[in-house]
Amino acid sequence: MVSSLKEASFASLKSSKGLDCQGARGGVLADHFGINKTLEILKDHFYWPKIVGDIYNVISRCNICHMAESHLHQGLYPPPLVPSRPWDDINIDFLMALLRTPRGKDVIIVVVNRFSKMNHFIAYHKSDDATYIVDLFFQEIVRLHGIPRTVVPGRDAKFLSHF
Repeated sequence: MVSSLKEASFASLKSSKGLDCQGARGGVLADHFGINKTLEILKDHFYWPKIVGDIYNVISRCNICHMAESHLHQGLYPPPLVPSRPWDDINIDFLMALLRTPRGKDVIIVVVNRFSKMNHFIAYHKSDDATYIVDLFFQEIVRLHGIPRTVVPGRDAKFLSHF
């Protein structure tokens, strides 16, 4: 009974027009696993003569499946280069959701010199826009140390969008 229900729910998979990752939501293809994993799952439950070709055609058109089976991110990321001078290479991170200071500032930008591990801590308001944050960076870091050669960013897209 269960097998016939599965076969009926995936009957549309056999036709080239009905075979897509969206058409099987809630079933075996509820996630986008990529070609190999999808074939493995489907072969456990279903069979039709051209299953490999049909699945390959569908997944080759699915952008989400391509990201799931990406070959670009295999292995470890390369380590960053060793800095050669102070303030040429810096890390920037943002500490958010802090208690307000007496002046109302609730976020800290942490700028770390990767050569000597010297730090700058710059406080600002969470509601400040990106241009104000970039101005703070130039007032506090570039004014004292010059423009860095590389910046390893933290997680704040607001800051990175203006560099």
